[in-house]
Amino acid sequence: MRLHPDIPPGPLHEKWDNCRFSNTLVNPANRRKYEIIVVGTGLAGASAAASLAELGYNVKSFCIQDSPRRAHSIAAQGGINAAKNYQNDSDSVFRLFYDTIKGGDFRSREANVYRLAQISNAIIDHCAAQGVPFAREYGGTLANRSFGGAQVSRTFYARGQTGQQLLLGAYSSLMRQVAAGKVTIYSRREMMDVVVVDGQARGIIVRNLLTGELERYSANAVVLATGGYGNAFYLSTNAMASNVTAAWRAHKRGAGFANPCFVQIHPTCIPVHGDYQSKLTLMSESLRNDGRVWVPKKTNDLRGPAEIPEAERDYYLERKYPGFGNLVPRDVASRNAKEVCDQGQGVGETGQAVYLDFAEAIERDGSETILKKYGNLFQMYERITASDPVQEPMMIYPAVHYTMGGLWVDYQLQSTLDGLFVIGEANFSDHGANRLGASALMQGLADGYFILPATLGNYLAKAGSDRPTVESPDFIATEEEVTARVARLLRNRDWKKSGTQPVDYYHRKLGVLLWDHCGMARNKDGLTKALAEIPAIREEFYANVYVPGTGQELNQSLERAGRVADFLEFAEVMVLDALERKESCGCHLREESQTEEHEAKRDDAQYSHVTVWEHRGVGQPPLLHQEPLQFEAVTPSQRSYK
Repeated sequence: MRLHPDIPPGPLHEKWDNCRFSNTLVNPANRRKYEIIVVGTGLAGASAAASLAELGYNVKSFCIQDSPRRAHSIAAQGGINAAKNYQNDSDSVFRLFYDTIKGGDFRSREANVYRLAQISNAIIDHCAAQGVPFAREYGGTLANRSFGGAQVSRTFYARGQTGQQLLLGAYSSLMRQVAAGKVTIYSRREMMDVVVVDGQARGIIVRNLLTGELERYSANAVVLATGGYGNAFYLSTNAMASNVTAAWRAHKRGAGFANPCFVQIHPTCIPVHGDYQSKLTLMSESLRNDGRVWVPKKTNDLRGPAEIPEAERDYYLERKYPGFGNLVPRDVASRNAKEVCDQGQGVGETGQAVYLDFAEAIERDGSETILKKYGNLFQMYERITASDPVQEPMMIYPAVHYTMGGLWVDYQLQSTLDGLFVIGEANFSDHGANRLGASALMQGLADGYFILPATLGNYLAKAGSDRPTVESPDFIATEEEVTARVARLLRNRDWKKSGTQPVDYYHRKLGVLLWDHCGMARNKDGLTKALAEIPAIREEFYANVYVPGTGQELNQSLERAGRVADFLEFAEVMVLDALERKESCGCHLREESQTEEHEAKRDDAQYSHVTVWEHRGVGQPPLLHQEPLQFEAVTPSQRSYK
């Protein structure tokens, strides 16, 4: 496996310009000769498909939903970062870059992060021109609010619906290209495998989810924009259909998987309320602008929040981190919530929750002002919990939310598999060991609108416009492999067979194991135990999973079975990666590596690198590679938010 980050020469602030100038271009008249496949229609996928089509390429766009508008990006609530400095509070491109690389605990590639900060302002201009209804100040200028890990206001937002509004903007651009005949949308298709021809990604095999038919599609390049793998934990804030299948299939075809143990736990989620809950609901981090986080000072205090006087409340984030208070980064807030709950200060029936209290903000600004900012979030919380946040505090607890790990890509966003480009959450590139709030939307749109359209042509110009037909031997062989995998999942169609269990039984079993041993805190014994138990769960799954129906029809049980089968393989690499990284950094807290104040303790001498795993075949342990991280503009230091 070749690991070359392809970082351009020159000073940090000139690298992106140097890259664009040195890249080989495709003549505008020749772009119509090329076919591009884009898998996924979230912010990254929709913006990439629209932008590539605008340039003149022919684009095939695939999504598992019935419409691109249903992509999981609509669930993003709080906002999108940019270094506009509208508040005149000393923000800048460099400060956004520094906050992002520091927030990721200095485990991301410096050049990529700086490029992201550079592009951020253009994203806001582009989206505002599309008509995205960003919140505005009284005078008409765009409004900003604060987010975790920053001491400036740089987050643009549309109430608590920012992801949805940005996706509608990208969708409108996408549909313009559909009308122009440059984009063809294939909805209700799930990518089952990448087709590799002569060492290059040249197409995909998909399953038509309505008919069950396998379909082949050829292209000059394949772009994956398929999101993250948080649903490996079963309970997460991700949409139920979010999965690792596309990325995992690409990995098994030669794409390196980077930093799979970097999984973000979001501190502001509605707590688990039952053993058979199917997913968790996110409450935007923006709520921590006005909500104060606290727990009772006494352990096992069963009084209601209104009965606990101010003197008996522990505003633990404000106490421990006076510089940032409730706006510390997500990994810090999550670990501290777990710590106070483990000490017996948690609230609610389970004791696995803390309060997020808006009483002071409502008294200061009035309920009308607070509801203008967060009204839809308050309504959502009340609908789920039957509790009104205006009258009593929210109860929140950390949950799996975002994955910083993903397929390895170079500066051009190309994976180790030639012709396969990976954008958005599906790649590893920008967030290191912890993503700052409001940076996911920024990365997805930067990749799709601005970076990929400028880098993909460099590959296409050198690879040429010839592409194989879907009747070539490589396409036929790959489809046969997919057919065999589907048949294997359908072996147990008799529910009366002894020992059979539905798909969710094994998914939940895997999720509990990962949450217990590879969740907010990890240690060698727990990770070793998980690594030993995952193969047993996988073996039991294939022997006893009950999947009714056939593969030649709409079959959601079969869909879920395929995704869980891939989670059961991927989880082993994720745990192995966590075991290999013996330091603590960002979201990855190894209990053996903590400061005296129980903060993450990095080991820059041994682990200032990206871990990249290479698949070596079924039954063979993956091979570990490393990309060293080098810093020119910043000096890695112990993170402090005090």
